[in-house]
Amino acid sequence: TAATTTTVKPLPGVRVDPEEREWHASVIHGRGIVEPYRHPRTHGIPVAFVQFRAYSPEPIQFAAHFASHAAASLGIPLSGVVSLPTRRTLWTVPRGPFVHKKSQENFERCVHARAIKAFDADAEVVDRWVRYLEAHALPGVGMRVVRWHRLPVGIGRSHLQSVVGQMRLGRLTSKQKVRELGDKIVQVESKAATAT
Repeated sequence: TAATTTTVKPLPGVRVDPEEREWHASVIHGRGIVEPYRHPRTHGIPVAFVQFRAYSPEPIQFAAHFASHAAASLGIPLSGVVSLPTRRTLWTVPRGPFVHKKSQENFERCVHARAIKAFDADAEVVDRWVRYLEAHALPGVGMRVVRWHRLPVGIGRSHLQSVVGQMRLGRLTSKQKVRELGDKIVQVESKAATAT
């Protein structure tokens, strides 16, 4: 049986089409050349920020495209791929230590970066996405992942109660008790100093 496919045109913004979603859930060879499906955001809560870095722009474009397709297959809403500023480092090195000191050579290194932000996904789904990206990482492309976890409502009150439970909330210590404790510490330290 022949699989019916629809053509996907890369349009800006969010596209919600049930046929397109079904098409993206199936295995179709050659789909990776098309722009990935962008799932709509439900609440707009960021859950992960993935940054790719490399010395040339082609591999990071490919890595970001691969990450976007993987997120689309897992149903993770993503932002578009954002180009971050290129970091340029310059070095000037003398060609020789003696006669050719005035002759110098210049070197430069450019680090290109792209970023993707994921929204509204469950922590387990984001874990699976990040593990998949790490397992299929491209050589020469560095990846940095920042994740945000949701905490339950009322976590601040429970932390405050646990801290208050550990505190000694009795009477304030008197100056006499503090002075006696200080004298005892001085005696113990002076005995230890004279013993050595």
